[in-house]
Amino acid sequence: MNEDPESVSAAAPEARGVTPDRLLHTGASDRPSAEDLVLASGRDLNPENLEWARRKLAEEGRAALDKQLP
Repeated sequence: MNEDPESVSAAAPEARGVTPDRLLHTGASDRPSAEDLVLASGRDLNPENLEWARRKLAEEGRAALDKQLP
């Protein structure tokens, strides 16, 4: 049996490449851009992902971004 307390957990590794919340432009009064949707989905900003985001925003509007964020 392990004598270490169960409440002790290993330190989480430092997250790299994670977009800070301050860069994700959300809110009721703004219109999300394709860049916002790409970043919220965790994808790289590249032409293919930007086109995907433009299509999603055209089809779903703001809901496309809302689905990506908790």
